[in-house]
Amino acid sequence: MSCFRLATATALAATRPMSVSGRTSRFLCNRAHQEFALARRPFSKTTSPPGNGNGVKKPPNGTFKLALFGAVLGAVTGSVYTVYSRWTDIDSHKEHEHTPPKRVENMPAGVRITKRYVNPKDTSGLDIVLFQFQTCPFCCKVRAYLDYMGVSYSVVEVDAVLRQDIRWSVLKKVPMVLLRQRDGDGQYVQMVDSSAIISLIATYLHDKRTDILELAEFYPHISFFDDESKKKTDILNKYFVMYQDRAPKNVTKETEEIERKWRSWADDHLVHLISPNCYQSMEESLETFEWFSKAGEWDVHFPKWERNLMVYCGAVAMWGIAKMLKRRHALTDDVRSHMYDALDKWTTELKKRNTKFMGGKQPSLADLSVFGVLSSMEGCQTFKDCLQNTSIGKWFYDVKEIVEKNRGQLHRERIEGVVLPA
Repeated sequence: MSCFRLATATALAATRPMSVSGRTSRFLCNRAHQEFALARRPFSKTTSPPGNGNGVKKPPNGTFKLALFGAVLGAVTGSVYTVYSRWTDIDSHKEHEHTPPKRVENMPAGVRITKRYVNPKDTSGLDIVLFQFQTCPFCCKVRAYLDYMGVSYSVVEVDAVLRQDIRWSVLKKVPMVLLRQRDGDGQYVQMVDSSAIISLIATYLHDKRTDILELAEFYPHISFFDDESKKKTDILNKYFVMYQDRAPKNVTKETEEIERKWRSWADDHLVHLISPNCYQSMEESLETFEWFSKAGEWDVHFPKWERNLMVYCGAVAMWGIAKMLKRRHALTDDVRSHMYDALDKWTTELKKRNTKFMGGKQPSLADLSVFGVLSSMEGCQTFKDCLQNTSIGKWFYDVKEIVEKNRGQLHRERIEGVVLPA
């Protein structure tokens, strides 16, 4: 408004006829000067540089210096990290990369076989070394399949904390297998992911005329970006048994789809209910790890200090991880109810199909996958509660009976790090 009056006064002064008296003219000029001064003062306060009022600029204070230093440090750190990330993973931006399973010329040095399951009736011709945690649900899946098929295999029990027995591998996850044909060129193929391992071995056992190294090429690692733009990897075709044009007579497109559906369900849903249930409290977590120690014979295969490290550190770590998984999978505080609902879904499907197993008269890969996941917690309170509150028991023990009947004989190879004679 002051600016408007100033402009009006100036315009009036400029357009006033010369006949106006000197007194009136001086009044208008004085009034205009006052309005201009009033309008200029607020503006000058906002545009004048900081200082002491005499035009001398004050040096920046400590807060400004600290902020400036933080900004520079952050920019430098970010730049260094970006350069390092690009240097260490030059393909981080690529999508749909296919990486075939790695081939290993010889058994890595320092691998310590813990035990072997030897079946005299095994005609697979395969040499299999399984790197595992005894009670890992995914490892239990692989063992359930190998035992059911009567295949001989060696076991390397990996320390869940130190993981010394897989230091040779770039991949640090279990289950991991080294596979080769005894009459082949001696090369091993290294496979990870329980479902891919099972599918590969099932494909080979269906037609042993094939080369298992070549069959492994059907199960490459493939990269992709998730909804949060984070790069992930998975294994292509991991739920597919490659029958090609030689599928068994009792296998149809429908039965294959059903089997893949429930195998995927075991991996994507059922297995994620294990940790929130078995480790929901510190007391239950410690009880679970004590059972793990007993089931895995940790006191036999590891020194006492290493066994205690796995039990107590593992119990604390998994108790914290269980809470994270509970939030990630949107589970309520009543985590048992989610497990009961999942098992009821499985048994309801069995009743609907009116069959002993999902595979009919004999367990299918779906049966063995679900059985393997559940067997990982067989000695825990969670499993005891499941037996009391669901009808899973009959099916579970029917599968277990067949698996144990077909399993090879146990041969121990190592006690507290000492290799025993064959």
